[in-house]
Amino acid sequence: MTSSTAPLSWQELEALTSFEIDTVNGPTNAQAQLRLFGHDEADAQVTLYRDNHAWCPYCQKVWLWLEEKQVPYRIRKVTMFCYGKKEDWYQRKVPSGMLPAIELGDRIITESDDILLALEQVFGPLNQGMTDARVIPLRQLERLLFRAWCVWLCYPNGSSQQDQQSRNQFSEVVAKVEAALGRTPGPYFLEEFGTADVIFTPYVERMNASLYYYKGYSLREDNPRFADWFDAMESRPTYRGTQSDFHTHAHDLPPQMGGCYDNGTAQAQTNRARVDNGPWQGLPDAMYLEPETSRAEALQRVIKHRANIIRANPADERLFDQALRCALTQLITDQDCLPPAGTDTALRYLRDRINVPRDMSIYAAKQLRQALESTAALVGDRQGKPIPVNHRRDQDPVNFASA
Repeated sequence: MTSSTAPLSWQELEALTSFEIDTVNGPTNAQAQLRLFGHDEADAQVTLYRDNHAWCPYCQKVWLWLEEKQVPYRIRKVTMFCYGKKEDWYQRKVPSGMLPAIELGDRIITESDDILLALEQVFGPLNQGMTDARVIPLRQLERLLFRAWCVWLCYPNGSSQQDQQSRNQFSEVVAKVEAALGRTPGPYFLEEFGTADVIFTPYVERMNASLYYYKGYSLREDNPRFADWFDAMESRPTYRGTQSDFHTHAHDLPPQMGGCYDNGTAQAQTNRARVDNGPWQGLPDAMYLEPETSRAEALQRVIKHRANIIRANPADERLFDQALRCALTQLITDQDCLPPAGTDTALRYLRDRINVPRDMSIYAAKQLRQALESTAALVGDRQGKPIPVNHRRDQDPVNFASA
């Protein structure tokens, strides 16, 4: 029988991580409430209203634009309907409740394209503007790709023949995108990174995740120009700070999209098992070199929120406290640490509710998921409470309001 180490105390775990980032002036991150890029706080003319969990694709588009332009701005986070009750203060400010929104001077602006147009008027375009003659057809192509994705993902195909037809229609549009990317010598849509890349980013990221999980199709691996584009995007700290992982997207999309349909192929089943149960390293959701700080980041983020993490878990708090320390001990020491009997479901409940990038970056999440799974496997193979499909009220941020 493999020997098991004793779980470290919270004080001992705290001593093993010194991970810290400057959320205001440092790299792009989901935890910031203010971004200054070295400016004074008085220079922040913009307030971005985005969702708590960083699930909203249109919020990501505006967020990435602001980060690339290094426009000082404030962030206020709002609850999306699919995981909780929208705040009264926000509905008074934006009666439609739409996200994202920005406050620019005395104006409230919604609709992501209108937001980018307004930001361009004040701060200038991001290399190429929204109305640039080269950008307009790319914006149209992105909408065409979006529609083909929705037809394949969000409508039940009654037969393998129908599913193949939807796949072929999607592939035809992907070929047009591949051709557009091939017209420039570099990896981006135009000669240099710009507005067109920002516009494609949110939904292409979600296509990569959802089609891998539900359809057994790897957008990134099956299309060389897209592969180069993803690699180039991941070279940008701005994008890495907003980037999510396959697990988060696969389970946050169904309530947002009105359903995502599995085609039942062997490849889809294999992919689903990998995304849900690991191993998570090597998935084509992140292919840049893992930072040396990933485990320290995961540990720091759990320690910071441990009281709420334990409180939100359906397991007995005392037993889960010990089980969680066992998983973190394994994470940081690579030594197996036997958790209390029956806590395998509690550990997997948490494994399934790590959100990227809300909680931590992709590689930190991969390391934490693996530690939780490896520790749970020491005492059983029972899964946690299933992730809801019609809503995500299991992710209601009210559970973490005191963090």
